[in-house]
Amino acid sequence: MTPGPVFAAAVAKGYKDKNAGVKIALGHGVIEFPLMALIALVGIGASEFLEDPWVGFAIGAVGGTLLLFLGTSMIRSRKKIALDAEKSMPYGATVAGALTTSANPYFFVWWATVGALLVFNAQWFGPVVVVVFAVAHWGCDLAWYSFTSYTVYKTKHLWTPFVHEVVFGICGLLMVVFGVYFIIGPTYGLAT
Repeated sequence: MTPGPVFAAAVAKGYKDKNAGVKIALGHGVIEFPLMALIALVGIGASEFLEDPWVGFAIGAVGGTLLLFLGTSMIRSRKKIALDAEKSMPYGATVAGALTTSANPYFFVWWATVGALLVFNAQWFGPVVVVVFAVAHWGCDLAWYSFTSYTVYKTKHLWTPFVHEVVFGICGLLMVVFGVYFIIGPTYGLAT
């Protein structure tokens, strides 16, 4: 639910379709459910690998650098994005959900770290809990993207190009902040 490419897609698609969030969540789920299943199949051995401080540093450095790049790119091009949001995403909302999810490095970094540990913890309680976790997690995404697109649709008369520019600027800034956090956090862990 972090502001990023999928959120931006929900905003862009929500301008014309109040149900875009549902479709975006479906596209997001097409990528997310198989990834959760893969993590569950990998098993507990991967958690030891992910707990290695150097692995955390590498994931943080790569993911953080990519987020810095994406965030600064979004900030620099926010005027163009605000004016051409629909043109820059000519495909449907479901495809937008899948594409923006698979192109978002934060998504994979999160699932390689925090998400993987959540799945591993759910496994201790059995496969039913893993499925419940997966559905509940996706349900939160569904609620968030549905709320976002519906809110944009209902308030579109207020969404001037300036408002779009501000929203995309804030999203870009948040991506930069997360990028810095991802780089500094694991680096601090190595120093202690």
